[in-house]
Amino acid sequence: MWAALALPLWGLGSCSKEEVSTYDTAQCSLNIWVGTSAGAVYETTTYNYSYAYEEGDVTFYAQISGMPVGYDRTFHLEAYGESLPLMASTIRTEDYVIPAGSIGGAYEVHFNTQLLSDQNLFTDADGRISFRVVPDDVFAIGTEGHQSFTVILKNYLAKPDNWDTANYPQRPLSALFGAYSRVKYQFMIEHLHLIDFKISYFAQTSYDEETNTVSSAYAIHLQQVMQRALDEYNATHETPLTDEYGIPVTF
Repeated sequence: MWAALALPLWGLGSCSKEEVSTYDTAQCSLNIWVGTSAGAVYETTTYNYSYAYEEGDVTFYAQISGMPVGYDRTFHLEAYGESLPLMASTIRTEDYVIPAGSIGGAYEVHFNTQLLSDQNLFTDADGRISFRVVPDDVFAIGTEGHQSFTVILKNYLAKPDNWDTANYPQRPLSALFGAYSRVKYQFMIEHLHLIDFKISYFAQTSYDEETNTVSSAYAIHLQQVMQRALDEYNATHETPLTDEYGIPVTF
């Protein structure tokens, strides 16, 4: 997949060249973006803290402008922007590695909802945080339009309209997942990666992406997924998962 991307970005920039017109692989520019690995290249994406009870991710892509080498190369990101003082503690980046023989890959920046200094941050007004490559002896900044990406920060979660009631042939979410709470819904989104989904007795497939609808049988499977996730959470934390009212979460 990454080999197919090499030609378009080589035209945007390259490693520095020696006088003999061969690539100097000691330092190359590194392009970063959000979107997709091919085709969709954006400088801005959105992250909603409410969609993960603990840690969620933003995927970004990195690709060198130049040739692969026979050894691993590591790069780092730095965060900057107007919202950084408010949410710096929530960010986790990594020692990102471009493997030997590769020109790039998909990577993640992590955000931890539980580390927000104020759980009401970004509920009324969006925040903004940007990331760029830390230049070093291996990587210089990328070409124009690929030097950084910005994450719009939100923290809003609405109770689904079909949680307590739903018109037949749909089933209310409460039939399988119990009473609503913000924490429960965050926990579900974090593990199921489904938002505002519907359950239908008449669904012909387990999950219809176009209508965001699951079958009644598949909904039972999702309930079991959440039961296992809750058991794992409670087994690995000092206190059981409780909702915003102090009531233990159940499925």
